[in-house]
Amino acid sequence: MATPTEEAIWEALRQVEDPDFEQDVVSLGFIQDLELKKNKVSFVFGPDTPLCPGRKEVAEKARAAVEGVEGVKKVEMNMEARIKSHQVQQGVQLMEGVKNVVAVASGKGGVGKSTTAVNLALGLAACGAKVGILDADIYGPSIPRMLGVSGKPTSKDGKTLEPKEAYGLKAMSIGFLIDEETPMVWRGPMVMQALEQLLGDTNWGELDYLVVDLPPGTGDTQLTLSQKVPLTGAVIVSTPQDIALLDARRGFQMFEKVGVPSLGIVENMSLFICPSCGEETDIFSHGGGQKFADDYGVEFLGSIPLDADIREQADTGHPTVVAGPDSRQAEIYRTIANAVAVEIAKQGEDHSHKFPNISIQAD
Repeated sequence: MATPTEEAIWEALRQVEDPDFEQDVVSLGFIQDLELKKNKVSFVFGPDTPLCPGRKEVAEKARAAVEGVEGVKKVEMNMEARIKSHQVQQGVQLMEGVKNVVAVASGKGGVGKSTTAVNLALGLAACGAKVGILDADIYGPSIPRMLGVSGKPTSKDGKTLEPKEAYGLKAMSIGFLIDEETPMVWRGPMVMQALEQLLGDTNWGELDYLVVDLPPGTGDTQLTLSQKVPLTGAVIVSTPQDIALLDARRGFQMFEKVGVPSLGIVENMSLFICPSCGEETDIFSHGGGQKFADDYGVEFLGSIPLDADIREQADTGHPTVVAGPDSRQAEIYRTIANAVAVEIAKQGEDHSHKFPNISIQAD
């Protein structure tokens, strides 16, 4: 029997392409710690994304490719996500221990942004990533209700707050510090200070992704985050109708102006499927999200149907990804989470955006 060579093994691996990245696994740097000892090959499949089903399928193709090399008798492959920190706005300092910060935004309220943010975070966590979620909507915090978590956070050192935990997520919200029905009658500067404290004074620990659920619109909160928080990218959520997409376009352009890349758009409430007859109805139109993505050259991350289960699960503190993990709706959210992780990984580690000078004047 012929003795295998490292050259032959690497060449076999170069024939394995990841369809999401449209490159081979060697060029992507997914194959690490490769060792050849006589007829035995060992390596680590270490993608820069969580180990979602798509990555696992590619890993098995890599294993099979090595097994097909003449002379190879045994292959040992370990799968280990090795998620890296990616570029942020120029001049903004990285958060200690937090690799990637993802803003989930919408141009207007009522489009299901918070529900999307929670299920996106849970989708990333379901694939093995270390994930946190920050509720940045000071006036209308909803993450505590959606995660079914209450009670004030504790502090171990008297300086930082310990995040609440639910379903494997680390979470922080002003909603943990006030009564659910207490209105926040605050002016802008107080809101900005509270937001900076929630972000900076929380002991997040080691996170692969911190998902930030922004309030709707393009006001002070969004600008403060864009200029002071190291954002890896933004996910824009919209419904398909023209007026919602018009506002979504404003949100996209705001992030573009402050040097934050848009990772893509999610079209929520894209269609209604009748639970009795199965008929599909485009209540809020359909296809607007795809057109948005095509117009701006960004990724269309996916469509989420208008579904009573999604709403009920969020209202009762059991989000779809964990309440119905085998459901079609949960599969959609996990697919979107994978697409977001892929878009982050495509950006590269060292690239930085030009951060323009923006003058903000108080009224």
